[in-house]
Amino acid sequence: MISIEKILAIGKEDLPEFSKTLEAEDIAKLVRYLTEKDDKLRYNSLLLLEYRSEEHDDVYPFWNTFCEKLKSSNSYHRSIGLMLMADNAKWDKENRFDGAIDDYLKILNDEKLITVRQCIQALSKIIHYKTHLHDKIANELMSINIMDIKPTMRKLILLDILNILVLIRKHRTSEEIDSYISKTLTGELLDKKSKKQIELML
Repeated sequence: MISIEKILAIGKEDLPEFSKTLEAEDIAKLVRYLTEKDDKLRYNSLLLLEYRSEEHDDVYPFWNTFCEKLKSSNSYHRSIGLMLMADNAKWDKENRFDGAIDDYLKILNDEKLITVRQCIQALSKIIHYKTHLHDKIANELMSINIMDIKPTMRKLILLDILNILVLIRKHRTSEEIDSYISKTLTGELLDKKSKKQIELML
């Protein structure tokens, strides 16, 4: 059985392999440790659950716990919730994500811009398994007013959005998505290198 001491002692490079040895009781403990104040304990617990979710569905039963974290007043807890939901979207055969999509997408307007970025980036793990939600996700992303975001973060968040729209476009395209991408590639917010990067992805 896993212990706090063991979690704290694991090197970052050993976390993926260690996650393969987790048992049901260990996973329940790690989910509880996500609320601990110790940063390393919390972070290593998150990473172990993320690595475990890559190949196993035994973190998915805690889905409701992750959904509740989206409503937390603590931005770190909101980030944990959205990331673990994204990691477990592949195991969501019951389509429980459908009932949580509105709460998830509310994070796109989060007061913490780092949480907004994590929310957008995590969508890359979701869209492959939730193709029926593509239109809703794309519309919410395109409705973000980039100019309302502080100048130092505008380019980064716009690139995050474009990366997801390009991935969605590979499954199905729309005039709205094509128009949005075209406008950003002819606009002045992105530099030449960033525009080239997006063009290569198309």
